[in-house]
Amino acid sequence: MSVVSVNSKASVQGAIAAASRKTGVDFNYLLGQAQVESGMRPNARAGTSSATGLYQFIDQSWLGVVKDHGAAHGLGWAADSIKQNSSGRYVVSDPATRSAILNLRSDPNAAALMAAEHASDNKDALEDKLGRPATGTDLYMAHFLGLGGATKFLDTMAEAPGRTGASMFPAAARANRNIFYASNGQPRTLSDIYSRFAGKLDSGAQAAGGATGSASGGFAQANDPLGDFGESEVILGTGAVDRDRHWVETTLAQLNVGKDASTDPFSARRDAFTRAVDPLRPTPETAKLAYLMLANLGA
Repeated sequence: MSVVSVNSKASVQGAIAAASRKTGVDFNYLLGQAQVESGMRPNARAGTSSATGLYQFIDQSWLGVVKDHGAAHGLGWAADSIKQNSSGRYVVSDPATRSAILNLRSDPNAAALMAAEHASDNKDALEDKLGRPATGTDLYMAHFLGLGGATKFLDTMAEAPGRTGASMFPAAARANRNIFYASNGQPRTLSDIYSRFAGKLDSGAQAAGGATGSASGGFAQANDPLGDFGESEVILGTGAVDRDRHWVETTLAQLNVGKDASTDPFSARRDAFTRAVDPLRPTPETAKLAYLMLANLGA
């Protein structure tokens, strides 16, 4: 079994936090999805398909999202190289360039940004089709079944939650038997499948360091209880080491210091953080952050 080092995990968390901050997509959803898909391993590869990277993009899905959103994130060279042929497939004429674009799936920063943009696209489309706010679990259904499949699944579940998933998606059920069938061979209902995905997202986010139980639900916004400190730059003191930079940047990103509440993807998480912190009883996290701040001041 592959194990992700602490420093590597912190770097991945920082990339996910930055992607969330830039796109407005919920941090805990992106964190949970990365944990479920790849165990937070940037170089993860599927044995049965072309799925690669933190978010296990297959070749065509990756080329499509880079074509649509790459230019906005400094990947204009990649987006411009991708064309769509008459059959709708994405192609890159130069093999070396195609390989370079696909290899970006193993870059945590590129992967997190494209996953966030893909989730944002699915969120907008699902909300338009469903007529209600999309949850993290809804987005994961779109990731798993595609937008059309997810819409069909969610619409049917709203009317007939006891219908079996295998009867609606036989091909997906054959390829993912453990999702559509219980260990005793009994087919799972749509409601059961949905609940299991919600649980996987939440436990994945928690295992990767996110807020408990927040990846599968709605993406609520809240006022900033920590105030607006403007754009923050992390400067390490003389006693700090590089891994401390990863930790501080990730912590500050999750608290989203200096962001407007109307576009703040971390506001709910930060609000929960401030409620949980007792100023008379410091936690290890707040103590470490205070130490690094004092070190920077030369104390």
